[in-house]
Amino acid sequence: MGRYTGPKWRIARRLGVNIYVGEEKSQKGKSILDRRPYPPGQHGRSRRKISYYGRQLMEKQKVKYYYGIREGQFKRFYEMAERMRGQTGENLLKLLESRLDNVVYRLGFGKSHRHARQLVVHGHILVNRKKVDRPSYLVKPGDIVEVKEKSREIPQIKEGIELAQRRGIPSWLELDAENFKGVVKAEPTREEIEIPVEEHLIVELYSK
Repeated sequence: MGRYTGPKWRIARRLGVNIYVGEEKSQKGKSILDRRPYPPGQHGRSRRKISYYGRQLMEKQKVKYYYGIREGQFKRFYEMAERMRGQTGENLLKLLESRLDNVVYRLGFGKSHRHARQLVVHGHILVNRKKVDRPSYLVKPGDIVEVKEKSREIPQIKEGIELAQRRGIPSWLELDAENFKGVVKAEPTREEIEIPVEEHLIVELYSK
């Protein structure tokens, strides 16, 4: 199955969670979840009883859609998280936060996860002064992530930086907005991961 590229708000309503957290569309007035707090479709208003297995699947879907990754990619990251020390669910989220496309979004070079991924793929982003065009590349403390000099006049990048500064830069990152540069100061923290997800349910799902 390919990466979902349809309307995010439809998915947000189905999952009951705002996967636009921090993005521009989420900051323009009320969230659509405030106006339509029920799933899409003609039977959306009817009450649905979700099984425990259904809840586990839903938590996985939240994370997949938020970071915009495919099933195969998700499974590979989960397997990496299992091999790490500590709690698997927390490790999984930290790995996903460390993806280059997510860091580009967090620093504000991309206005959304999709925009950040596009910037990486098209070669606008440098890591330690070398072009990296893999969105799944994992950054580590000490890495310097910056916009290529020739790309710094792109209006959407400047708008993204302003948006990121309004919502706040995570403490594990440091932004030098004037020079279109960011430094990875530490590993991501669970407390600063915005999406409301019960990661232990994902672990239970994969432990069956």
